[in-house]
Amino acid sequence: MAVVMLALALGLLLQGCYSIPTNKGCMDWYLKGDDACCKTCHPGHRMVKKCGPRVLDLCTPCEPETFTLSFNEFSCDTCSQCAGALVLKKNCTPTSDTVCGCKEGLTCGDARCSFCVEKCLKGQEPTDDGSCRPCPDGTFNDRSHLKCKPWSTMCLKPNQRIVAKGDAFTDITCVDVPDPGPVVKPQTPDNADISWLLVISLIAGVAVIFIVTVVVTIARSKKNPKKPIIRPPSDDPQTLIAIECSFHEAEQERGSSSESLDSQDSSGLLVR
Repeated sequence: MAVVMLALALGLLLQGCYSIPTNKGCMDWYLKGDDACCKTCHPGHRMVKKCGPRVLDLCTPCEPETFTLSFNEFSCDTCSQCAGALVLKKNCTPTSDTVCGCKEGLTCGDARCSFCVEKCLKGQEPTDDGSCRPCPDGTFNDRSHLKCKPWSTMCLKPNQRIVAKGDAFTDITCVDVPDPGPVVKPQTPDNADISWLLVISLIAGVAVIFIVTVVVTIARSKKNPKKPIIRPPSDDPQTLIAIECSFHEAEQERGSSSESLDSQDSSGLLVR
């Protein structure tokens, strides 16, 4: 009896290996007693029964206009229909549903695009009821049918500054600030340079004082002419001789003058 069961199982295994196409029937199965039990059907197939003597009979392809995304279900899903504002973009297949889109000016209302709503433009955002509203103050939207985003509070780059706030369509405006370049510290003069500066300053000060003194002296001399200088007597022989000569000359001049006067008087007397 055990030999018969072993032979039956071997025959069933060989039947499953050689008589089942690689893309049909059950893809993953195991033996349970005299039957084969299916874990997973091939893509696009639904399960007919869990276990049976033939692996090929455990799964079957989805019927037309149906599909399945699960490989161990007993039924396939009905393909969606694109109607009303929906337009067909891709036909249904046994492994995928119909792909629909929306007419111009509208956009999908959910991920499956099962309905359409008004398409919000830049500067607007969609609401929960499917309509559009302008971006609130302090927010913007630069793309179609997206939620508005708050304005940035700082520039992206550290060397930029804000020059204009945003609006409903754009974020804040930033411009580059010129790079001031490396900071050059003034060089401190050494002791030799300081000494030369002191010397030059001293010379310049003395020159200025001298020039001012000369100018003041010249100005005073023009206002007050020099008086004759009377020198005091001196013990120098030459000086004494010069003074004595001068004295004699003065006496002679005085005598000459007296004689002239006497002659004039005597002449006068004689005339009389």
